[in-house]
Amino acid sequence: MKNPVRHLSDPVRFVRGVGPVRENMLARLEVRTAEDLLYFFPFRYEDRRNIVPLSALRGGETASAAARVVAFEKRKSMKKGLSVITVLLSDGRGMARAVWFNRVGLEKILVPGVRVLLYGKADVRGGTLQMTNPEFEILDEGEDEAEAAGIMPVYPSTAGLSQKAIRKMVRSAIDDFLPSLEEFLPGDFRLRLSLSGIRDSIKEMHFPSSREDWKAARHRLAFDEFFLLQAGLALRRRRTGEDAGTAPSLPPGKLVRKCLNELLPFPLTPGQRKAVDEIFGDMSRSVPMNRLLQGDVGSGKTAVGLLALLAALDGGCQGAFLAPTEILARQHFQRLAPLVGALGAKCALLTGSLPAKEKEGIQKGLEAGEIDIAIGTHALISEKTGFARMGLAIVDEQHRFGVLQKHAFRSKGENPHVLVMTATPIPRTLTLTVYGDLSVSVIPDLPPGRQPVETRAVSRKKIPSLLSFLDDRMSDGERVYWICPLIEESEKMDLSAAEARYEELQQRFPSRGVGILHGRLPADEKEKVMDDFQKGTVSLLVSTTVVEVGVDVPEATVMVVEDAARFGLSQLHQLRGRVGRGGRKGWCILVASPGTQESRERIEAFCSESSGFAIAEADLRLRGPGEVCGVRQSGITDFRVADLVRDADLLGSARKEAFSLIGEDPDLSSCPKLKERLYSLLGRSLNLVETA
Repeated sequence: MKNPVRHLSDPVRFVRGVGPVRENMLARLEVRTAEDLLYFFPFRYEDRRNIVPLSALRGGETASAAARVVAFEKRKSMKKGLSVITVLLSDGRGMARAVWFNRVGLEKILVPGVRVLLYGKADVRGGTLQMTNPEFEILDEGEDEAEAAGIMPVYPSTAGLSQKAIRKMVRSAIDDFLPSLEEFLPGDFRLRLSLSGIRDSIKEMHFPSSREDWKAARHRLAFDEFFLLQAGLALRRRRTGEDAGTAPSLPPGKLVRKCLNELLPFPLTPGQRKAVDEIFGDMSRSVPMNRLLQGDVGSGKTAVGLLALLAALDGGCQGAFLAPTEILARQHFQRLAPLVGALGAKCALLTGSLPAKEKEGIQKGLEAGEIDIAIGTHALISEKTGFARMGLAIVDEQHRFGVLQKHAFRSKGENPHVLVMTATPIPRTLTLTVYGDLSVSVIPDLPPGRQPVETRAVSRKKIPSLLSFLDDRMSDGERVYWICPLIEESEKMDLSAAEARYEELQQRFPSRGVGILHGRLPADEKEKVMDDFQKGTVSLLVSTTVVEVGVDVPEATVMVVEDAARFGLSQLHQLRGRVGRGGRKGWCILVASPGTQESRERIEAFCSESSGFAIAEADLRLRGPGEVCGVRQSGITDFRVADLVRDADLLGSARKEAFSLIGEDPDLSSCPKLKERLYSLLGRSLNLVETA
């Protein structure tokens, strides 16, 4: 009988040793095919090569030991339902015990006389050395224990799957399915970059021969992940440029010049000027702009966005500005509408809370071309909202919107230029991965006169003195934010709630205006609270993170963040950016009782650093890419091997190689195996299938 044909896409149950039961267990680990199992890499390794005689074992040490089972005992412990298995071991020179809890079937394996190789931590219990829940291998008679020991992989696991079972399944996959995995990088390419072969790399990643071989394997596999992603992004950028159609050419004209020379109340910073020039350069071309504008909190991105909108008007087109919250949309409208009106153009605010008749009137005005610029929330994406000729679409705080939402917004115009903006500083490594198909502009400087906000962390017992400090600030006409992570008290989480804190602060400051703001309030109540805070009727605003993005009250000088250890660094930086914007000194007070080393490191890093980009790098290092992006970018930042912090240089190298290759051979006709691999892995997630 012929051996069955093996396909990497075969369900994992066809791997020897898996079967239907283990298939369900592996599915919980996102392992569904034979190829998934090949790429299911260990998260750490145990070096078991140092085999120690039982007589040489010491309490507190982790080691390997070879011995023979002398006696076996199984009993029930005092705790209901917990079985205890104790095995007495001897190697002829010493004795020890091994104990396992709730391990079914060991009595059939660890029978007296069997030789075992154990690995675990030794402790002294009742004067006898004991290993608790050690891993073990059964040794055949005459088998050299040194050959059975080695560098053992330790895998992520789930209930019912032992490490021994996973290793056995992985070995089967390597034996039966790895030969089906073809090398997809050309030989000269691998030789030039000193990359090991794909099959050898996968073997070494699972069962390393040496540290040097493992490092070479990891280098190859990490490069693959970066390179395939960057090649996909290069193809998508090329397709966007070639296939997106012709965009309107919108060079800056008289409206832009008049705004710069007569209306803007401040000169552009060098960073703003550079970003404006890059945006104008893109908008002057007939290829749709697809640009990301990064700028720290308060760096002046809105002014840059305004000039881009005016360039669209200069070219006879409309512009649209999409914001994530109604508070922010209304604030943008209040700032920009007077400037737009002074230039003889019409600006409208479109949000979901507008009365139906007013909303319908704005939608008709946009469709007829009577309104030049629309600023709004998700209402701009509504099917009922159309434009006569949208030339520029701006998405503010773009990580708050999903891919489909941004696509729906872009589709309101015929090949419009697109500018996405964020005040969440993004580390370079993430920019190259999550936003690798965008051109990037950065505003690194702050407007003149902005002082760094002084940041301090205090424990909860310091709240009374903190309240006295706040009273002094409010006596001088300054305003205060107090941020809580929850709206209502929760039995599950011991976190301060906005409503409870609001009531306490009302009692503490009866002569001050104390307001509350959170996402569950009706739109008109939110608007009134913010209006009162801006006017000064409310001096202390208790809020959830709804104020995180974009809210600008120049008199606000103090930001208190309660349970600060629960927030990511980039989110804390956004909150800190809400204060100190009016020339007075700003304060950010973190009420924090960090319970872990990581939490303490994050709080210390935040207090000692004012640069948003440095904070974003720290957040990436300490919390991972999903936190920095605001959402998990599944399939993009969830690498199996590569690490965005550790492998930053490798990412740069892989990007350079990928963009160079796609530039020279956009159809990958010289690399058919690479093309096949690229499209099978990334085609759907990067929308590349249409060009295959």
